[in-house]
Parts: sequence; structure tokens; C-alpha cells
Amino acid sequence: MKEKSVLEMRGICKSFPGVRALHDVDFTLCEGEIHALMGENGAGKSTLIKVLTGVYEKDEGEIFLKGLDKAAVIRSPQDAQKLGISTVYQEITLCPNLSVAENMYIGRDGQKGVSWKKMNADAEKILKTLDIPAKASRQLSNYSIAIQQMVAIARAVDMDCKVLILDEPTSSLDEQEVEKLFGLMRDLRAKGVGIIFVTHFLDQVYEVCDKITVLRDGGLVGEYEIADLPRVKLVSKMLGKELDDMSDIKTDSVVYEGADKDAKVFVAEGLQSNAGIKPFDFYIKKGEVNGFTGLLGSGRSECVRAIFGADPVIAGSLKKNGKHIKIKKPIDAMKQGIAYLPEDRKVDGIVGDLSVRDNIILAEQVLKGFFHPYSKAEAKKLAEEYIKLLEIKTASADTPIKSLSGGNQQKVILARWLLTHPEYLILDEPTRGIDVGTKIEIQKLVLKLASEGMSVTFISSETDEMIRTCSRLIVMRDRRVVGELGSDELTQNKIMSTIAGGEHDAK
Repeated sequence: MKEKSVLEMRGICKSFPGVRALHDVDFTLCEGEIHALMGENGAGKSTLIKVLTGVYEKDEGEIFLKGLDKAAVIRSPQDAQKLGISTVYQEITLCPNLSVAENMYIGRDGQKGVSWKKMNADAEKILKTLDIPAKASRQLSNYSIAIQQMVAIARAVDMDCKVLILDEPTSSLDEQEVEKLFGLMRDLRAKGVGIIFVTHFLDQVYEVCDKITVLRDGGLVGEYEIADLPRVKLVSKMLGKELDDMSDIKTDSVVYEGADKDAKVFVAEGLQSNAGIKPFDFYIKKGEVNGFTGLLGSGRSECVRAIFGADPVIAGSLKKNGKHIKIKKPIDAMKQGIAYLPEDRKVDGIVGDLSVRDNIILAEQVLKGFFHPYSKAEAKKLAEEYIKLLEIKTASADTPIKSLSGGNQQKVILARWLLTHPEYLILDEPTRGIDVGTKIEIQKLVLKLASEGMSVTFISSETDEMIRTCSRLIVMRDRRVVGELGSDELTQNKIMSTIAGGEHDAK
């Protein structure tokens, strides 16, 4: 091992049936270092962390820790903990009904027979050392999520932690709470703890980290000193698009030419939900395809969920054709002519045990009311019409939707919403995880619908796809709108530099 290394992972490989999650990945963490582990969804970050913490067993590779004369054997989280590897997850895994001290010592070896007085005194000492504003004897639920995160970190540090993994610890915190957490991280760095920081927030990486390791598609892109990797270069490495190789892609699609083409159909002002996005303004015109773009976790999905009422709105207003409307829940949005294909089709989209037919008519049946059900003949006729229209590959309309491929499931959900004849269609990652042919079909369909007057918001992680499909993009970073790009600005360079914060030094 290198002199200052506390952890070295070499040649780590991990596969699941049909998926190569990690391939020959190296990762090095030094003492007294905050090291960001970056990558888009599916890059391999979670798998690497789970290999390190013993949740998954690696297929190949070795893990070395300071103080051991041979490769570490980590087959369980308990093994990892004994070796000084601790993890604090995004979701608090403590017990809110117990005291702070009890949470710090629960389940620890050697704690049987320890007096309450000593446990509280020991906990107070650690809390004071780490400057955590909490009382050991007080119930944990009395404190904010940020303080609970800090208590979880205190527990990890007190267990002789050499490697501290912070997995999206700031996603539920406000700006002041994030600063408190960063103060604690800097104190731990000064004490020699090596910290792996997993986050989607670019600004936070550059505020608190010393190094960055980037993963993409299960492979190592590289390890970089923070000063050597400007934000725009980090974005390009995460997305796999080197700026020099990027070309402009323009579409010669048919556009909507109605007299009302400049009419703003839906307008949001200062809209904010309880999902943590900053207040944002938004509008969409008749027959327009626009989109929200940004890295995973930037807030693009939360924006459209707020518009649709899928997340409770806490501020702002919505107008339709110039008149104020209230959308408190999805059914309100549906009645106003808004349709929403969610990001995660398996969780929020399909009803797996129902047939293709029942999945297609579901939204329209909700609008019609369950006291006025479609007859079986009507439902079959409607389903077969959309199966034919979207070329859904299924044995019959009675086939359970869970039996279909991902691409065909996506087409069924699209059919469900088209059946409601929406004025405004929101598509969040409509082409994720489906084959190239189906992707192109969906893109063509979106442009066709827009040319007929439907307003569409299209969200995709693939910037090429956004450029091909959209005429205007709203750019998100760290849960706030940071820019808007018109049709003449839709280039890879411009999008990525806006996401990164306007830096142009990678040209």
C-alpha cells in the first residue's frame, strides 16, 4: 500500500445475471482525505460501496486496509465494521424513539452491564469532541435530520472508524444543515479519518472534497485532484461525452403551425413542492416540446412531479390558458388535461398483475369514475386500437403486463395517457432501459404529437436525445433552475457548461 493510503481497492469486478456492474475498478482513499465518488445512475457507485461494506461479495479483485499485512476478507457488514469501515446512509438507520446515547451504543459488543451514567457520559464526551449540538440523554426524535445524521457519524467514528462512507447524506438537508455537516466532515478529516462522499451535488463536491473518482458504466474513468478537474470536465466524464467529440444534432421535424402556436398553455410561477426543489418558474406553449435537463439528482423529476401534483406543492401558482388552477393531487392535474409518464415505470407506472388492456384503460377509467366502468368489449376495442397504434408487442390484450419487455411496458403506459387525450404530456425518462429501435419510435411519436398541437415536456439523461427532441431546455443543478436554452443554443457544449455552472475552460 502507498504510505498515506488507508484503503486500496484493486481490480474489483462484480457481475449479476446479465449485468456487469463493476469491471476492473481501482479506488484509493488516503488518511485525512474527503474523496468524492461520482457517476450517473448505473455507473457502479452503489455496487462498489456494497462490495467494500460486505453487502455484496466481489467476483475478482483485492481490498487492502492500513494495518493489515494481507488483503482484507469482507463477507458481511459486521466484517467491514470490525475492520474500521463505517457507512452513514441517506436514510437514517437509527431509532428515533431512543436517546442519542442509546443510538450511539446500541448493538455494540461489550455494552452489556454498562451503566446509564457511564454511557451518557461517554456519549457526551464524543458529541463535545465533534462539536455536535445534541444532548446524550435526550430522545433522538427531538433533533433535526441533520443532527441525526451527525449522531450516526459520531457512532461510526467512536467505533474506531478508519474509513467513513457518507452515502448521499445531504439530500434531505437545507443549506444551513449542510454547512454544519461539512464542518463535522472537515473536523474528521483533520483527525485523519478517510471519508468517501457519494453525492449528486456538484457544488458540494467542490466545496468540501480533495479528490474525485469517476465511474461510468461499471468502469473506472479516472481519479482526479479537485483542482485538476473543472466542473464542465467532470460533467463530460460522467456522461461519457468529451467536448471535442461533440457534434450538434438538429431535427428537421414537422412543427406545430397553428394560429395559437405562441400561446402559453400552462404557466407555473414560484412553484415549490415538499421534495426540496427551489421555487421555479415554468411555461409551455401549444405544440412545443421542452425539457428539464441536468445530472441525476438535479431536481428535474421533482419539477414535473410538482406540476402534476405527485408531490405536495407548498408554494407558487399554476395557470392554464391564463386562468389560475389548483392542483393538489394527480387527479386534479388529469382533469386539467395533464398526463404524466413517471421516471420509474416498475414502481409508479405499471400494475404488474393486471392485463395490458386494464393497464391501458386505467387512467381514462379513473377520469370516468369507477361507478361507470367500461364494458369488456369497449375496453378491448380501446386497448387493441392503441396496441396497433403504438405497435405494442404482446400475445393479446389479456396478457399480464409484467410479461412484456421493458420497451413494450413503456408503450403501454404511453398508451394509457394518450387514451385520455391530454393537452399536456409529461414524459420522464420514457426511453430508459429500452432498445434503440423503440427509443427512436418514441422520439418520433413525441414530435408527431407536438406537430398536432399537444404540448410535451420530455426528460432524458441522454443529452443527444434531448437535443433531437426538444426545442427548449430548462437546465437544473442542485435542485434549482440555473438556465434556459433556446433552440439555437441546444448543443452538447452549451448544455454541459450550463449544468456545470457556466464554465467554458474545457473548450
